[in-house]
Amino acid sequence: MNIVDRIWKSSLGKKYLMGLTGAALVVFLIGHLAGNLQVFGPPELINGYAYFLKSKPGLLWGARLGLLACVGLHIVSAITLAQLNSAARPQAYATNGAHGASTASKYMLPMGSIIAAFIVYHLAHFTAALPAVNGVGDFTKLTTTLHGETVPDVYAMMVLGLQVPWVCLIYLVAQGLLFMHLGHGLSSMFQSLGFRDHVWWPRIRLFAQVTSIALLVGYSVIPIAIYLRVVGNDYVEKKKYALKAATKKPAPAFVTVPGKEAK
Repeated sequence: MNIVDRIWKSSLGKKYLMGLTGAALVVFLIGHLAGNLQVFGPPELINGYAYFLKSKPGLLWGARLGLLACVGLHIVSAITLAQLNSAARPQAYATNGAHGASTASKYMLPMGSIIAAFIVYHLAHFTAALPAVNGVGDFTKLTTTLHGETVPDVYAMMVLGLQVPWVCLIYLVAQGLLFMHLGHGLSSMFQSLGFRDHVWWPRIRLFAQVTSIALLVGYSVIPIAIYLRVVGNDYVEKKKYALKAATKKPAPAFVTVPGKEAK
């Protein structure tokens, strides 16, 4: 416990922790993207993928809790380091930020805060399926048959959800901020873990740039293709009417009072 306490209380330990949790989150982003790209296949592909995950609750919840722990530690480490840096430099820079600092490096904390808010929205949108945040209706009413069993129609949820203009815009803005955050954060991660030198640093910078661009393109092409009706439009046309019928509030029933029957 003393070792953990010493690591947490040192700025170097916090940098290591932020770097390691950042690496874990990048691995998750790559895996999550591979799963989401299945939306370009037939509906059964991504629905089968979602069905497999839900059939393994231990694996699913273990991954979710681990991811939330990484996000929490990453955010807390970043905020604490920012406070330590501010305390060590009570006199502000005469200019806006350090000389030569990139725009991404200056705004890493605000960008990270917005990305964290987007994660909450994303979970409310597709995991909790809250009707108030999707602009469509109750996603829990969208079901399909897979292997003779009624399961959630994740394909329809994604397509209907991302066809909404303001929802699509939220996702694209989030991907842009994530691209900027990763572009600087990935290279900083390697630096925090002690991998920066004259030989490897240019390669590390190139890896960070290529990875952030690949994730930007991969994640952005999904909402763009769906919004432009390139993906799944024919499939969800019927689902729209079924969703409206399922979420439509029933008309209030008339109560007959004894002795007051209509004549």
